[in-house]
Amino acid sequence: MLLVIILICTNIFLVLVSQAVNKDNADLLLSGYNTMSKTEKENFKLEEYLVYFKKFFFQLALYSSLATIISYVLFDELTTTIVYALTVCLPLPLFIYRSNKNFKK
Repeated sequence: MLLVIILICTNIFLVLVSQAVNKDNADLLLSGYNTMSKTEKENFKLEEYLVYFKKFFFQLALYSSLATIISYVLFDELTTTIVYALTVCLPLPLFIYRSNKNFKK
């Protein structure tokens, strides 16, 4: 039961983060963007990045939920917890890599 509560809270947070960040508040909320110089910010493709950012975190919430639900049906709670942790943590380095590759000049 605790796992279900954690899953719901974490996924609500991920979806809220994906929807809360926009062009107007990116200067405050996006780590790295808020430390860029004015010239770097002008060269940064912020709108394209935000589309990628929102899509990534929404999909992270969706797919981690699906994997956890399937795991919950098939395995015990410990295995399900490990599956959930992995499905949330493993995509993050890919997000960072793709962000640096595609949006950093």
